[in-house]
Amino acid sequence: MNMAAALGEEALRSGWTDRIAYYEGDRTVTHGEVHSLAARAASVLAGHGVGQGSSVLITLPDGIAWVVAFLASARLGAVAVLANPGLTADRHAYVAKDSEAVLVVSEAGLAERFPGLAHLTGAQLVERAAEEDPAPAARLGPDHPLYIQYTSGTTGLPKGVVHRHEDMEIYYSGAGKQVIGFGRDDIALSVSKLFFAYGLGNALAFPLWSGGAAVLEPGPPRPARIAELVARHRVTYLYAVPSAYANILAETDPADFATVRAAVSAGERLTDELRERAAAFLGAPLYDQLGSTEAGHAIATNGDFFHEPGTVGRPVPGFEAEVRDRDGTPVPDGVAGELWVRGPTVTRGYLGLPEETARTLVEGWLNTRDRVVRGEDGTLTHSGRTDDLEMVGGITFSPLEIEQVLARHPAVRDIAVACVPNDRGASKLRAFVVLRPDAHDTAELEPELVGLARAVLEPYKVPRAVQVVESLPRTATGKLQRFLIRQGSW
Repeated sequence: MNMAAALGEEALRSGWTDRIAYYEGDRTVTHGEVHSLAARAASVLAGHGVGQGSSVLITLPDGIAWVVAFLASARLGAVAVLANPGLTADRHAYVAKDSEAVLVVSEAGLAERFPGLAHLTGAQLVERAAEEDPAPAARLGPDHPLYIQYTSGTTGLPKGVVHRHEDMEIYYSGAGKQVIGFGRDDIALSVSKLFFAYGLGNALAFPLWSGGAAVLEPGPPRPARIAELVARHRVTYLYAVPSAYANILAETDPADFATVRAAVSAGERLTDELRERAAAFLGAPLYDQLGSTEAGHAIATNGDFFHEPGTVGRPVPGFEAEVRDRDGTPVPDGVAGELWVRGPTVTRGYLGLPEETARTLVEGWLNTRDRVVRGEDGTLTHSGRTDDLEMVGGITFSPLEIEQVLARHPAVRDIAVACVPNDRGASKLRAFVVLRPDAHDTAELEPELVGLARAVLEPYKVPRAVQVVESLPRTATGKLQRFLIRQGSW
């Protein structure tokens, strides 16, 4: 099964070729045009040395070029490596080396980060594709690697999560079709970008496998811009993280969202209060869901066909879920524990990390490290993480890296970084600082710490606020009790 070829055949068989697949600025692109352009772009990639099994690093903003690069790689049997264009130069270099990329597709300004590698801009790929004949689709099995997304561990070191050609259709047939109810007459806007697991399902798998459409926006998801795009393109499904919904409520007019028939939240904890306010503002239900890069998209979700407010829904069709204690023993319904899942799109492992794979995947079961309670009806109520990872804006990462950077400041004796809600209910990173006894002039502490972080870290890892505290909650052995910091209860 070649995913790119299968999508093109499905569009032709179902009569979708003349239907709009994507809105990008003033441009519309039909399903037929997307697949034709991708087949021709595959010839461009092949001319740059890309073949079956090669890795192509795609680090572009959302747009038609991103979709074309992904589908073109798939058509050749190459592996698309999906990376945030906002990563630091060191992180980009690590991903390119770890994935053994042979070609990078990015904006021109990032080319110098990849010396020795072939490079194309997204615009070049699309322009040159128009002059090429379509490349033949590689004959592949359903287990053939399709793409790699990187996720952080507790050390902050990125781990490559490998997914297969068969996975994309299952993202749609499971969560998208059977639970959320996305169909051929729907138009999606995903605030979460395509290089995230959440955004990849929302803006690529769902519209292309349903005959529907999606709005692609390269820029940052500012509330006013989201409102403008929803109103202009008559978006029916809005996908975002809780922080984005909190900001939409504070800065936009509900009249702009009149066409939205449902909205989905993932990537951060959604409070009951925010869910209720957002549903009233949108005039549509807000469905909470839980996903994972290792599972590819949603693990459990609410939707048109099942909605239990206050939970992340039930496991997606095809998935099984168990709640286990720290020793790995299943616990009864109603008892909190760690969520383990098994399903058709769970990764077979991390790229080049057999020991990490063995710790996370046991006999086909994935330890998500999410803390949940399962109800008698199978619903899952999420109560946070069991590890030191934080989730902000749909990105999971380790705060340890941030703390190590901020600890360099001469006034800092102890430091902790955690995700806490602001006055809008949006989750934001905050640094909690214990000062050294000799620290005197602290008036400039916050801008200095923020500047220190901004100089070396990705933008989403920069704390939005700094709070001086007398002490941090630690165990007798000195381990930081991060869950207490998140709750503000020490």
